[in-house]
Amino acid sequence: MALHNTEYKGLLGWIDARMPTLMSEYKKHMSEYYAPKNFNFWYFFGSFALVVLVIQIVTGIFLVMHYKPDARFAFESVEYIMRDVPGGWFIRYMHSTGASFFFIVVYLHMFRGLLYGSYRKPRELVWIFGCLIFLCLMGEAFFGYLLPWGQMSYWGAQVIVNLFSAIPLIGPDLAVWIRGDYVVSDATLNRFFSFHVIAIPLVLLGLVVAHILALHDVGSNNPDGIEIKDRKGPDGKPLDGIPFHPYYTVHDIFGLSIFLIAFFAIVFFAPEMGGYFLEWNNFIPADPLVTPPHIAPVWYFTPFYSILRATTSDFMWALVAGIVGYAALLYFALPSRLARYATLAVTLVLVVLMLPKSPLALDPKFWGVVLMGVSVLIFFALPWIDQSPVKSMRYRPAWHLWLLMAFAVVFLVLGYLGTQPPEPTLTLIAQAGTLLYFAFFFLMPWWSRVGEFKPVPERVTFAAH
Repeated sequence: MALHNTEYKGLLGWIDARMPTLMSEYKKHMSEYYAPKNFNFWYFFGSFALVVLVIQIVTGIFLVMHYKPDARFAFESVEYIMRDVPGGWFIRYMHSTGASFFFIVVYLHMFRGLLYGSYRKPRELVWIFGCLIFLCLMGEAFFGYLLPWGQMSYWGAQVIVNLFSAIPLIGPDLAVWIRGDYVVSDATLNRFFSFHVIAIPLVLLGLVVAHILALHDVGSNNPDGIEIKDRKGPDGKPLDGIPFHPYYTVHDIFGLSIFLIAFFAIVFFAPEMGGYFLEWNNFIPADPLVTPPHIAPVWYFTPFYSILRATTSDFMWALVAGIVGYAALLYFALPSRLARYATLAVTLVLVVLMLPKSPLALDPKFWGVVLMGVSVLIFFALPWIDQSPVKSMRYRPAWHLWLLMAFAVVFLVLGYLGTQPPEPTLTLIAQAGTLLYFAFFFLMPWWSRVGEFKPVPERVTFAAH
């Protein structure tokens, strides 16, 4: 069989003649992938996330070389890595810092999507893959959190797994199945280790590839929310696009250099970050007989944990009132009579199951788990609940942006409250924050259409910098 005719010379030409797919894919996804020329700093974070993923995989491989997934030796093996393995402390701190930085860049990446409407048509699938990546990251972080076998690792896993026991009928058996035992034990450590090291990383890598492929098929969004593929020159190339390589590779390397300075500053000078990246209790070996005075997950889970903890018996009355009010809003908004009756039926069932005085009421702990799950899964619905006629916040009413900023503040406040010991006043603030959090999403079909929208230009707005 004849070799492929290649335009390249030397080693690259030899490879291209035998594997032309390599260069064709490079052209498709790098040198001939045209990205909008008006990207700003918000578009750094996708590349940062990819770099942190590589850091986590590489450091994780080196950690696994010395770590022992055994309840008797897990904590000691981490201490061995920190004290006796040459450079072990550096690898371990890179991995622990990388976990927090991963969520920082992913949260900022998602915020950029909200800011510029990157989840809107035709990028719904890109957004769904991104949300699945987010779920995998949460699973990866949760399973990895147990591995150091410190006090907070042990009791944090105990608390989170016990939440599944609140599910009616199957809950207790499900919790035992997840743990592999009646308490968090060596069996739990082994299965969490296998998920953290093998299962979830494989799924995560596949989703990252799918996310990038889906993005490059439809093209990147931009701060103006304009589709650059709609306007092409005589050569068939977008008029408002530039090749990703070398322009945005150099652009991202500049941003990455600043990012890595901050990253290694944390690694070298403040790897615990005041107890937010590495809790003090996790430097104490796990003891099933001694419960820490305050158990809380790592900071990147605390917004959702705060929602879980805010769901008390008294708060159920506010939730019922909110559901009834939202059902009334839907009833008058839905055009179909069948949809209206279905809304009433679902509302009635929820009220019966949620109302504290109802004989069929389920435990508030169960509804806390439901709200925590919905608070994450609601992101999947964004492409369909956002009914704005324009994508970017640049061309929406100014108060839309302020509403988004208020949502971000609520998210941060919930995150902070989740790190604090429960107190009546803080619980009230968390409950108010929970209502505001869900109101932002559930009322989006209405508020996203309201206001005076600015005309969207035909071409992207760009100023050289």
